[in-house]
Amino acid sequence: MAKQNNKARTNSLRIIGGVWRGRKLTFPEVEGLRPTSDRTRETIFNWLQPSMGGSRCLDLFAGSGALGFEAASRGAAEVVLIENNQQAFLQLKQNADTLKASNCVIKNSSANQAIIESTIPFDIVFIDPPYQADLWTDTAENLVSQGILSQGALIYLEYPAKQDMPILPTSWHLLKEKKQVM
Repeated sequence: MAKQNNKARTNSLRIIGGVWRGRKLTFPEVEGLRPTSDRTRETIFNWLQPSMGGSRCLDLFAGSGALGFEAASRGAAEVVLIENNQQAFLQLKQNADTLKASNCVIKNSSANQAIIESTIPFDIVFIDPPYQADLWTDTAENLVSQGILSQGALIYLEYPAKQDMPILPTSWHLLKEKKQVM
């Protein structure tokens, strides 16, 4: 009879640029949590770098923190990471402490609740929910209706390559698009 291991598996990722370049962070095995790959993050942050310095970023569905901590590492003035899963939230807090990430605020909340409670506009927003949750359209509509996007805000949206782009507010315009085949 095999011994069952009840300990949750821990995964790791590395920050690929900025002041924390090369630092490894851990994240728990949580259903639906899939960190944005190094290659994709490199592309995203090459696109965003001209707007990153001094920006206010919102990482909804933060999960592993790959996008939020990368933004903080690359010069964002403030990054708010929102995570609903308690286990992932606690690991994000631990990673922020390890990095001494004074420019990061970690909140244990649903994305929609965080949007409703926000009062200061964001310059960059990352929307990468668990794919099975299908939250892209509702989240985008809530961002617009709550008025928490700065003028000219940049939104990064990640959704499955085999899926059509979610329905987004008509005021949003596609600037760049890349499909990654896994």
